[in-house]
Amino acid sequence: MRAPPGPRGPTAPPQPLLLLCLLAAGRPGSADDGPPASPFTSLSAREEILARYSNLSLESHNLSLTEYSNVAVEKNIILQRPSNVELTCQFTTSGNLNSVNATWRKDDELIENGYLINATGKILYTQYMFTIIDSKQMGNYSCFFHEEKEQRGTFNFKVPELHGKNKPVITYVGDSTVLICKCQECAPLNWTWYHMNGSVQVPLDVQMSDKYVISGPNANETRLKIMHLSEEDQGAYWCHAIFQLGESEDHIDLAVLTYLVPLKPFLAIAAEVVLLVAIILLCEMYTQKKKNRPDDGKEFEQIEQLKSDDSNGIENNVPRYRKNESVGQ
Repeated sequence: MRAPPGPRGPTAPPQPLLLLCLLAAGRPGSADDGPPASPFTSLSAREEILARYSNLSLESHNLSLTEYSNVAVEKNIILQRPSNVELTCQFTTSGNLNSVNATWRKDDELIENGYLINATGKILYTQYMFTIIDSKQMGNYSCFFHEEKEQRGTFNFKVPELHGKNKPVITYVGDSTVLICKCQECAPLNWTWYHMNGSVQVPLDVQMSDKYVISGPNANETRLKIMHLSEEDQGAYWCHAIFQLGESEDHIDLAVLTYLVPLKPFLAIAAEVVLLVAIILLCEMYTQKKKNRPDDGKEFEQIEQLKSDDSNGIENNVPRYRKNESVGQ
């Protein structure tokens, strides 16, 4: 007789089922699914930064270098507000990628960690992701590939540049003028105008409404109106913009002329004409006088000859007179 079956203990699932369970546990859920940052497989740093500063936009930029690059490759990036930044450099070589070392620097300071390195075929990739929240993070970020010859790629982060007027603004005493300074696709937090006093920038007194008026029809533009101009108002005027990540400035040269200034070229020409005419007249007088000198010499010789003839005539007559007197006696 068979014994009644006792309670069974937990039985292990078949091996194929166990393998599927392990794969399912190791696979991220649908909430973590997203486009992979190819060719990089480690996304922990990227996800951490994006989660911490999820309200900031992402700026992605890349550079390509080869072993034959003779000069450093650079890229200028204009940034005016805090952002997440993702920089990628790729280096193509015909040699052994295992002998290539990749590093990053912020300005001249070595970045110890926080960047990724991966290789695909003959291409070595390195990626550095960080967040710029103030002006301290602005500057130059460079990737270096060290092989027989060092190759360098640089990302230059700058705030928007201001654009004034390249040529000087020319106006006259007593008039008014408007100086315009602006930037493209930007919105500074504040605009300020300065006037150069020697080597010192002096802020303009905007309370002098009868002298200065500052306005801005758009956020990316500022205008300075200067009234009742005098010669003391000429010089360089600097417009200064403040952004969340730094400051930028540009200058406009102002020249204030008197109404006599335009006449100076004509007066100079007239003076040259008078001087030329005077020189011509003097030359004519000198030439005429030189021509008259031979006639004066001949006339002088004739006079001397006449005087000599008269003297001879008198001398000849005197003896004859004396002879006549002796005969009469």
